[in-house]
Amino acid sequence: MAAAKTNRKPDGKPDGKPDGNGNGTDPRLPQHANPAPPASTPSASTPSASPPSAPIPSVWTRQQKEPDQPALSRAAIVREAIVMLDADGIEALSMRKLGARLNAGATSLYRHVATKDELMELAVDEVFAEITVPPADTPDWRASATGAAQSFRATALRHRWLSSVLGQAGLAYLGPNLMSYSERLAALFTAAGFPEPSRAIDTVLSYVIGMSTTEAAWLTTVARSGETEADFIARLMPAAQQAAADHDHLSDAYATAAPVDPAALRDTKFAYGLEVVLDGLQLRLPH
Repeated sequence: MAAAKTNRKPDGKPDGKPDGNGNGTDPRLPQHANPAPPASTPSASTPSASPPSAPIPSVWTRQQKEPDQPALSRAAIVREAIVMLDADGIEALSMRKLGARLNAGATSLYRHVATKDELMELAVDEVFAEITVPPADTPDWRASATGAAQSFRATALRHRWLSSVLGQAGLAYLGPNLMSYSERLAALFTAAGFPEPSRAIDTVLSYVIGMSTTEAAWLTTVARSGETEADFIARLMPAAQQAAADHDHLSDAYATAAPVDPAALRDTKFAYGLEVVLDGLQLRLPH
């Protein structure tokens, strides 16, 4: 068999280019070096480590995408969502309607907020910044707890969707404002001397959220009527008295009820229940 030719430069030295037979090796290099062994492939019997479970994603930790419209930001989206929620409630809020109000498509909104649930979580945290908690070093823990409860109620009545949203499934509240609020409450009840401050806090919040939810629903019904609260009650009273006619205690209560300022009456009811809750908690303090 004829030996393969090697292309040579004008000086007679091989140039390493392939000749007509496809031989491109440089005769100056070793021709019989062992090739690198192929990468090993794990056999079917070799156990492989299972990947760790992925952490639950959170709107607070996910990196934001760069906006396609400089004027559109997460903060602007949340502010406008709160305006819509305050005006029309949760049912009326949609990403499409929100985008239209912001002169942006729903797709642009999704660059900042992945889902409506995340938007609600952001809105909740934004309004939690409005709730005040007195400093933990105040001498009268009851006055401080009362102030914190009243601030929560006032915020919940300004944003009537808030209390009902707090109990919705699928929402995990990890926002900075809510965390700060919770930390300040914990400091207040710990400084007061409660051996289990979290349980005392849960008791107070359960009362406040429960009362606020009922009160907000009532005020929403009144608002839909287009009347003042006093006028709405005056029109409702005849039907209420008729419905209570066969119930002695209720009929007596309706018959003897004197006209009062509805807002003042709601304030009185809330204060009464809160005082009872705090009376019970005070018995838990070490003597």
